[in-house]
Amino acid sequence: MRVDHTLWTLLAVSLMTALCGSLAAAPPLHQQIDALIEAQEGYVPDAAAQTDDAAFLRRVYLDLGGCLPSGEALHEFLGDTTENKRAQVIDRLLASEQHATRMQYVLDELLMERRADKHVPAVDWQTYLRQSVLDNKPWNVLVREILSADGSEPKTRPAAKFLLDRDLRREDVTRDLGRIFLGRDLQCAQCHDHPTVDDYLQRHYFGLTAFLSRSYLFKDPKSGKTSIGEKAEGDVEFTSVFTSETDATPPRMLDLPPLDDPSPAEELYKTKPAKDARAIPTYSRRLRLAEAMIDDANGAFRRNIANRLWALMMGRGLVEPLDMMHPQNPPTHPEVLDLLAEALLDNDYDLRYLLRELALTRTYQRSSQASEGSPADTASYSVARLKPLSAEQLAIAMMQATGVVDPTAPLDEAAQKSVATFAKMFGSAGQSTRFDAAAEQVLFLRNSPLIQSWLKTEDGLVADLNALKDLKDLKDLKDLETPELAETFYLRVYSRLPLPEESRRIAEYLNAASDRRLAIEQLTWASLVSSEFRFNH
Repeated sequence: MRVDHTLWTLLAVSLMTALCGSLAAAPPLHQQIDALIEAQEGYVPDAAAQTDDAAFLRRVYLDLGGCLPSGEALHEFLGDTTENKRAQVIDRLLASEQHATRMQYVLDELLMERRADKHVPAVDWQTYLRQSVLDNKPWNVLVREILSADGSEPKTRPAAKFLLDRDLRREDVTRDLGRIFLGRDLQCAQCHDHPTVDDYLQRHYFGLTAFLSRSYLFKDPKSGKTSIGEKAEGDVEFTSVFTSETDATPPRMLDLPPLDDPSPAEELYKTKPAKDARAIPTYSRRLRLAEAMIDDANGAFRRNIANRLWALMMGRGLVEPLDMMHPQNPPTHPEVLDLLAEALLDNDYDLRYLLRELALTRTYQRSSQASEGSPADTASYSVARLKPLSAEQLAIAMMQATGVVDPTAPLDEAAQKSVATFAKMFGSAGQSTRFDAAAEQVLFLRNSPLIQSWLKTEDGLVADLNALKDLKDLKDLKDLETPELAETFYLRVYSRLPLPEESRRIAEYLNAASDRRLAIEQLTWASLVSSEFRFNH
């Protein structure tokens, strides 16, 4: 059966390609992705069914909106018989305020890796990122702005956070340029060619360094603000500790041709360096970094972001770790990664487009529950992978379930502070696709006054239950019809309808409680810290 399925899939792909070639139109990207995934050796066709509507809605809301669907949205979706209702939800989410908030946090984590504020306040930076998502700013345009901003102008200062808050330290910036934008951690190629990765060379590391070696931090004596100045001269030399050989390199992107400086202009500076003046050269290597990074010839740039978006939606990268792309660590599905990277190039680095196509795939919409007798194989994408909620997803989902926030509106200052608290407790730098529980996280969930305050809100879940029969006293909850009570609770917390056994257990628990309000609070808390709530499934 496995051979037959693979042959049929390959024949279908070939036929589709031939037909579409004759019609001068390729099939949608999501169909191409599925064809490649399902033709891969090791894929088990019937390992998992398509996820049901409730699980799909929760999954896509968390992935694209960073929040839970409301009970009303779930009821409407379950009752919708439209054939393309999943595509409609995906499109609505991608155009929503929730998506802008979700990607604001995703990009913040990717680019700043939860560093403490230094020169640019996080609120300014995150506002800039959020607006960029709302504007659907292409990834290459966003990166160009981030790498070219010098912090001297108020309008563009937020974009300079990437460089300024690293204090323009050569070692930190060079490593992070490689890791975050190229998918290559070149740290071990600083003193010599990488000892175990043949593709990571010392000239790669110093080729990136050369873009920034002339730049320096300048503190304005009047405003006290720090910005970036740049000298007109200065080259980079490096010596291997293994061979003691000394070499030099102009700026370069990995193995792409080196970028030599143009012939010197008559005037080397627009503004000459001085104690009270930021140097601005006529020719800027740092500005050339932005253009070289996003140049079409730099395939590593688009392969890296394609891999990271795949990891965001599927729970693991086609290359893992995400910043260790090299021939000795090939993608699990190389044709898929190539397809995604070229699709980004062809669609002007439109991240919203790629996220939409990924969400439309059968691969993404597969159930995380393996069929009886099938292996729970997530590596082949036969079964969907469980994904731990990010710190921001967890905070917003908890506040939403308890009625503290309305995710359709921008988060207020108190909610943003709560999200920041969760980021410190649960955040792991670099968009980790792993789940690592720690003792302090358990204690936080158990004892945090913040979470306890959410449970005691007067206009949250308890009030909703109370309003079912317009009751004035919580002691009358025993009179509520069990299915209605349990349904309200499960829709709010788990984004699904309860099973009959779950409804019965809730009724028994609440009716046996001497303090019903406390019982509801404890029931809610236990649900919020459960595995079902903590993971996107």
